[in-house]
Formats: sequence, structure tokens, C-alpha cells
Amino acid sequence: MTDVGEVLRVLADPTRRAIFERLTRAETPVKDLTAGLDVSQPAVSQHLAALRRAGLVKERYEGRLTHYRAEPRGLKPLVTWLSKYQAFWVERIETLKTLLEEGDE
Repeated sequence: MTDVGEVLRVLADPTRRAIFERLTRAETPVKDLTAGLDVSQPAVSQHLAALRRAGLVKERYEGRLTHYRAEPRGLKPLVTWLSKYQAFWVERIETLKTLLEEGDE
């Protein structure tokens, strides 16, 4: 399983993040991904390889076309890591809410 650091590193790149977000909406062939981005096909392929290594996308072959789709389970390390801090944020939000309400008085 990929660790949270790898998922964060891969998604830190804006182009990879854009590709991943597009693939969350629909399975897409590489040629269509290339058409929607301002990068070359080899660059898109490199980004897809990084996303695949991190477990964030899956590929499916249909004839000569390779289709990619987002793999939600690839986000599990990130979700697990963030869930550790959920209580912290809830507490902080409540404190902020109290401070804002006091400031209105």
C-alpha cells in the first residue's frame, strides 16, 4: 500500500491533480486527457504513471486505446491520516465560532 507521503507528493503537482480530478468524473482515454491539457502526450503519460504507482488511477485496455479511471481506494492513506486530526479541527472550529460570536457582541 502507498503511504500518505507518496499520495500527497503525487497530488501536489497541479497537472496530476487536474488529471485525477478529471478521472473522478469519467473514465477517459489518454488521447482525450492530452487534448484537455496544455502538456504533451508523453508528459501526460508520465503523470499517469505517477498516479498509477501511487494507486490513484487504474488502466483498462480496449484495442489500441488505454482508458484511465480514478481509483478512490488510492486515497485511503490520505483519508486515514486526515481522520486522526478530525477531532482537532472540530475543537478548533468550535473555539473559532465562540470567538466570532463574542466579537459580534
